[in-house]
Amino acid sequence: MWNEPSLSVAEKTQQSNGIKDPRPAVVESVEPGSIGEDLGFEPGDQVISINGVKPRDLIDYRYLIVEEELDLEVIDKTGKVHQINFEKDNDEGLGLAFTEALFDGINQCNNQCPFCFIDQQPEGRRKSLYIKDDDFRMSFLYGSYLTLTNLGEKDWGRIEKQRLSPLFVSVHATDPNLRIKLLNNNRAGLIMKQIEWFSKRNLQLHAQVVVCPGLNDGKALENTLNDLFRYSKGEWPVILSTAVVPVGLTRFRPKNDCLKPVDTKCAKTVIDQVERLQENYKSFIGTNFAWLSDEWYLLAGKELPRRESYEDLPQEENGVGSIRSFLESMDQATQHLPKKINTPRQCSWVVGKLVEDALKPACARLNKIDLFSINLFGLSSTYWGQDKVVTGLLTGQDLIQGLQNENLGERLLVPSVMLRHEMPIFLDDMHIDEVSKALKIPIDIVYSPSDFINKAIGKGKNVT
Repeated sequence: MWNEPSLSVAEKTQQSNGIKDPRPAVVESVEPGSIGEDLGFEPGDQVISINGVKPRDLIDYRYLIVEEELDLEVIDKTGKVHQINFEKDNDEGLGLAFTEALFDGINQCNNQCPFCFIDQQPEGRRKSLYIKDDDFRMSFLYGSYLTLTNLGEKDWGRIEKQRLSPLFVSVHATDPNLRIKLLNNNRAGLIMKQIEWFSKRNLQLHAQVVVCPGLNDGKALENTLNDLFRYSKGEWPVILSTAVVPVGLTRFRPKNDCLKPVDTKCAKTVIDQVERLQENYKSFIGTNFAWLSDEWYLLAGKELPRRESYEDLPQEENGVGSIRSFLESMDQATQHLPKKINTPRQCSWVVGKLVEDALKPACARLNKIDLFSINLFGLSSTYWGQDKVVTGLLTGQDLIQGLQNENLGERLLVPSVMLRHEMPIFLDDMHIDEVSKALKIPIDIVYSPSDFINKAIGKGKNVT
């Protein structure tokens, strides 16, 4: 292990390797026909321990239940404690889903990045919006990005022992001094030594670089990508891919933060720079290695790359190829549209202004259906203070302000990416019912291109 900078008292407390006592894992649902159902598990039951070990999170849970003989300590909804002993096939799951992934709490970020989106929000919203996740377990389970600055000795040991790979790491810059400046944390300068640690253990990473014009663009960006590329070679590459994304700035960010938004000129410059590097990388390892998020092309007013250039979409969740993938799925979904529907129908579809032009062809195909029409509204976000915004950042207030004087037809179609996971709540804490009432129109949440088509034309009710 490398020598780390000395920590403040607060940081020492946060980085303490003391064992946290995890809360019981609360069952959210039980898969029909599973072992869990046969054992009588119900939502609300709590798993305390498995073979005498209290799981800290889903990772521990999955490791523990691979055994053939299990001894579970469980509290039912009435508070009664049960000891359940049984045998099962090796590696067979129990069919239980839990309300949380981490049973001992989430490790939050100790950096002070001036471009952190969490810090660019107004006060007074739901607490979950202000959680600055920097937990390696969430990275392993769900692909969220972490900085590696919060890890203690036991965390590193666990990553190695349980082979938690790949992880997703926000690098931003490989130059130690520049990364310290970007993250405002002396521990940030250890990034290359940390990547070397993963390399020696054959553990893998996906990387991310958030480009802040004037800080880590230009030569600094090229050096960062080339440094990471060195770890992409060989039979067991350490860095599997790198996403290059533009900084997102809101009107709530601190004043005098020295940050500049990405404009059209900057976007074109970064595209040219990274595409040249891609050609070089591909000649060595047969893959682009570094990918630009779709936002760059939309900000530059350039056509998105062809779908095949994204290869197997290693960073789709980070906006790399996600819009191109969606357009491809939308093209497939609109290949076999009906020529006519039974009764006249008009509806509207709301998206972020940044993607409006890319979605116009799909709407044009839909508008060829006799007796059907759809209006596409690409909105800016006055809430965030952004003109060209992606769909997922639109808030309930943006929809009300942008659509209140428009003819929306019979229904409004709202992409699910605007809403909190599994809850009909926007980023500004507005409930979808509030927006529906304010606009005086029913709202349908759409989850995919095929779902969008079905809800738009009323398939099954309005089509013969």
